[in-house]
Formats: sequence, structure tokens, C-alpha cells
Amino acid sequence: MTSVQCGEITVAYEDEGSGAPLVLIHGHPFDRSMWRPQTAHFSRAGMRVIAPDLRGYGGSSVVPSKTLLETFARDVAALLDHLGIERCVLGGLSMGGQIVMECYRQFPERIRGLLLADTFAAADTAEGRAVRLRTAERLLAEGMDGYAHEVLPKMIAPANVTALPTVAEHVLGMMRNTSPEGAAAALRGRAERRDYTGLLPRITVPTLVVVGTEDEFTPVADARAIHEATPGSRLTVIQGAGHMPNLERPEEFNAALTEFLATMPAQVAPED
Repeated sequence: MTSVQCGEITVAYEDEGSGAPLVLIHGHPFDRSMWRPQTAHFSRAGMRVIAPDLRGYGGSSVVPSKTLLETFARDVAALLDHLGIERCVLGGLSMGGQIVMECYRQFPERIRGLLLADTFAAADTAEGRAVRLRTAERLLAEGMDGYAHEVLPKMIAPANVTALPTVAEHVLGMMRNTSPEGAAAALRGRAERRDYTGLLPRITVPTLVVVGTEDEFTPVADARAIHEATPGSRLTVIQGAGHMPNLERPEEFNAALTEFLATMPAQVAPED
């Protein structure tokens, strides 16, 4: 792990391999370790893979109260600046996918391609906002443990909780170790996020949409809606996976991303 001061916060991140940069943004309430199968695979395959901890998560600074998606996106841009990365393929899962959409809204010129995994583009309904705010209060009052055990069979497919005990232990551990203050701040900010459905038709870079067949949080229909609205995008549906196909079915996930990356135009080095 490496850490760097980005503005008012410290950002922890992994930076493995060399080559064209692939930046991966984790979801809630996880950390950069959710991308271990991808960091290992694609760094060996000739890419530079960067996986940061978002503010409030993992080894990055915890900032209480409320963290808007706009703030997360600015943190990503600051890390790219620090690392000297002008353009990258940017991917995210769930909340991470929404942050990726916000990044594209803010600085599309820095993005060569998009990976949108198990996410959705619309703003929360009034009911959805209320649930997020109640959950934020619960985490502050009770901590992460009860919540983590409760949502584990939704984060990964119920069958995989027993079939993939190492994955289940990893996912549970990430959730239990997350700061309640950081998680609550993200939930409050997410409740106020904009609707990105109008952004999707304006995306002009290659885009891969991935979803697990058993995803309860963001079902296949949500992924299909993103795919149909995003010009030229690809859709990969991964059998037997829930909300985290990159961990539940890493071989299939990596194969889909490998195939997608192979179709992208080569990165042109900047002129001196």
C-alpha cells in the first residue's frame, strides 16, 4: 500500500504493474482490496493497475458528515494528477460505478474507456433516499457488524456465502472494518446524487457494462438499461454471481474485461 496527501485528505492506494493505466473504484462499504483478483491479473498482463481507497474507507482519511459523489470524483482526479496519469480506463462497481459516471461528467477528456459493474444510473427515489439516511444513522449508532452480517447474502449470491467461504470472509471483513463515519458520510452524499441517465447517451468512449445474474441490489435490468442508453457499449452478464462478480466469478469477470480492453484503440503517447 502507498498513501499520498491529496488536498485535505490522505489517499491510500495500490499501484501495480506498468503500461496503460487501469483505475478501479471500489463500492460501499468496501475498500481497494475488493479488486485483488483484477489487480493481480491485469498487472501481470501488462497494465498499470491503480486501486485507491475512497475517502472514508480502508486506509484513506475518514471525513464525517457527508461526502458527495462530486467530492469522490475530485479525489480521483487529484490522485491521477499525483500519479502523472493523463488518461486511463476507469472502472467502478456499485457506488464506484456511480463515481465513475461522475468522473466522466467532470473530466471526460481524461478517460479512454469505462467499466460500469453492478451499478445504476438513476437518482434515488424519495424512498431510496430515506433508506440511505436511516442506514447512515444506524451505522453511526450500532457500528458495522450487524449491518455487515445482514447484507452479506445480498452483496454476494446467497449460494456463494457457503460455496465460496474465502470470498464471503473477505467481503464480510471489508464491511466490518469500514469506518461507520466514512460509510455514513458516503450514504448521505449518495442520497443526493444527480441522475446520470441523461449522461449515458453522451458517452463517447468504449464502455463495458457487467452484472451478476443474482444481483439483488442492481439487477440485470439496471445493467441492460445502462447498456441500451450508452452508445456502442458491451454488456456481459455473469452467471451465478451476485453484486460482486469480480470476486465471485473472477475468471469470467477478468475474461470479459480482457476482451473489452483488447478492442480499445491503442493509447497514444503524448508528444514532447
